[in-house]
Amino acid sequence: MPNANNAARTQRTRHRVDPVAEDLGRRFRDAGFQLALVGGSVRDTLLGRLGHDLDFTTDARPEQVLKILRPWADAVWEVGIAFGTVGARKDVPAVRTESADEAESAGGAVGAAGAPGSFQIEVTTYRSESYDRTSRKPEVSYGDTIEDDLVRRDFTVNAMAVALPGTDFIDPYGGLDDLAARRLRTPGTPEASFSDDPLRMMRAARFAAQLDFEVAPEVVAAMTAMADRIGIVSAERIRDELNKLLLSDHPIKGLRLLVDTGLADRVLPELPALRLELDEHFRHKDVYEHSLTVLEQAIDLEEDGPDLTLRLAALLHDIGKPRTRRFEQDGRVSFHHHEMVGAKMTKARMTQLKYPNDLIKDVSRLVGLHLRFHGYGSGEWTDSAVRRYVRDAGPQLDRLHKLTRSDCTTRNKRKADALSRTYDGLETRIGELQEREELDAIRPDLDGNQIMRVLAVPPGPVVGRAYQYLLELRLENGPLGEEEAVAALREWWAAQG
Repeated sequence: MPNANNAARTQRTRHRVDPVAEDLGRRFRDAGFQLALVGGSVRDTLLGRLGHDLDFTTDARPEQVLKILRPWADAVWEVGIAFGTVGARKDVPAVRTESADEAESAGGAVGAAGAPGSFQIEVTTYRSESYDRTSRKPEVSYGDTIEDDLVRRDFTVNAMAVALPGTDFIDPYGGLDDLAARRLRTPGTPEASFSDDPLRMMRAARFAAQLDFEVAPEVVAAMTAMADRIGIVSAERIRDELNKLLLSDHPIKGLRLLVDTGLADRVLPELPALRLELDEHFRHKDVYEHSLTVLEQAIDLEEDGPDLTLRLAALLHDIGKPRTRRFEQDGRVSFHHHEMVGAKMTKARMTQLKYPNDLIKDVSRLVGLHLRFHGYGSGEWTDSAVRRYVRDAGPQLDRLHKLTRSDCTTRNKRKADALSRTYDGLETRIGELQEREELDAIRPDLDGNQIMRVLAVPPGPVVGRAYQYLLELRLENGPLGEEEAVAALREWWAAQG
């Protein structure tokens, strides 16, 4: 509940807002309703992470919100109206209303003041929502005050608001103090919050990863005690939270929290399963810590921002090890074919989490290929082997390079340098073959139409078999040229009888 200090701060603290938000606030006021900028929009502004996504809350019902938004916005959608949310887009031309100095002297702006662009807006009616023990969908009921609306939000740093029009800062649950302390707490008890929406337990891990915040001990305790409740949340919502966590600046922090609280056992059990018990008589590295290190090293190799495909592959590349672990007589531990087992496990888990088929295919391919390089030795691969490596990687070749390099976590600098030099050599050979043979599009020297003309056969299985034969020749020997390919095809056809 709000205390006296927070109530006083609510009255005294003022923040300037973007003209778009001010304009919308006036329209709601003129229609007889309240409006406030709320949640992540306020939090991110105070953290200096300003964007064009603005969230508002109001006492107006969804039908009334639509009447106000439609004449004003450039687009309106009703996808979330059953849950009290109306979405809109507002386009703003490149006109600044104040100088940067004025903006700074105003104490910080909530909203990109005067900034051009397209604002994505959501307006939600004051509400409370909760789940019963068997439902995957929230039951929504509307509230009457902004304080009641804020207390139902996930964390105090997301339970701050700016009343519009005007600049009154509303912080009844101490979010500003928690923001300064880089701490995640819930407005009410964490047990009540997580009972209302169990997905908030995963959001705690996600915000820890995104914001690099510490989660309050009572919140961690509630996550641990209530981990089973995540089972009523749909796979799609869990997947989306996991993606946001993985694409954050500090995913390791969030993943450790999921594992330590037992949530990972319910949503990604392959990850905690990597914490294999170590035996003093048998030698192998800690697979769980190794996998987190590989993820961290893969992130360091990203060139164009966060790469979900690469990060998933790095995290999951060794999940086949627990199923393939064998204790050898010489005191070693082996994991034969763990990459192939891991590829199948990756496909199964990502399918269960409702990932798109193309992403499942790409991540599974990377997991299945991540050990292939270690057959390269000191560079003994033939050109044929290099071609097959490129062919099997397909469009994931660049990611495979990064995953393979990231998979080296040895503390032996000499060994690490040797592996790096060997992979440098493989990449050089691939580059030379690509320049000489166009490896990015390895195809037979004859296409299907040419095969049918040479063999005088109609479309059918014979053409497919002939195509595959010529492809194998191409991989083994490089480009043959049309004349030599035709001769080889006729020789193969004669051998078919």
